[in-house]
Amino acid sequence: MMLRPACCLLLWVSLGIAAPVASLAKPTSEDLTIEARWRVFAESGEQRTSAPVFPFAHCFRRAAATHDLPETLLLAVARGESDFDPQARSDANAYGLMQILWPQTARHLGMTRLSQLLDPCTNVEAGARYLKELLQKYQGNLHRALAAYNYGPSRIPVSGGVVPAGATWYSGYILRHLDYVLSRNGQRRSDLGPRPYAADDKWFIIRFKRPYRAASFVASLQPKFGDVRLDWFQRPDTGFDVVMSYQNEKDLRRGKRLLSELGF
Repeated sequence: MMLRPACCLLLWVSLGIAAPVASLAKPTSEDLTIEARWRVFAESGEQRTSAPVFPFAHCFRRAAATHDLPETLLLAVARGESDFDPQARSDANAYGLMQILWPQTARHLGMTRLSQLLDPCTNVEAGARYLKELLQKYQGNLHRALAAYNYGPSRIPVSGGVVPAGATWYSGYILRHLDYVLSRNGQRRSDLGPRPYAADDKWFIIRFKRPYRAASFVASLQPKFGDVRLDWFQRPDTGFDVVMSYQNEKDLRRGKRLLSELGF
């Protein structure tokens, strides 16, 4: 579908995908680890609905119920794809919350007008329907279904064979956002209930061209920031943004002070 997790990743695997021996190769340890984590999530039957108030919550709730999918899965895909921006557009012409590719995937899903992709609920429903279709094709294997959601089903074997490195990266990327969604399920204020996702403002820190650089940057700095959360996102156009999430001006000042002490 969306050939977005950095076009360079496509170059890494474009030659190997068509090789006649690809189906005989063994999956990498990273591939197996990510696949196993998705299997645990799929088989747990837990956390199918989300406690926090995420943007367009009614769209995700309805699409999840219609297609019998975990609401948390749809939220993770949307957070990773667009960070809940209904106007997001990628360089590959993927649009909206779930980044539906125009016109190929959109028309496959029965949409004939680009404006339909910009409607939040229509976009989420389309993404959920496509994920359900892929899950059926890949016999419930969430890892391969997500890889196909990103790379296209023609490039991901149903069973056996190697999932391209870029597609494995994407699956792990969405898994990271799932971890965030699930962790937010446990964050409640005793008297106010769940805190809305929009209550976290984001302050841009730095942009990287490669995801592993953004991930390493966050991993190395997060211990110094404590409960002021650092995060990174794949941009719809290009690159990977590291941001600092904060709830109030006190957190923002503290985060800026820490960044200044570190040379930013």
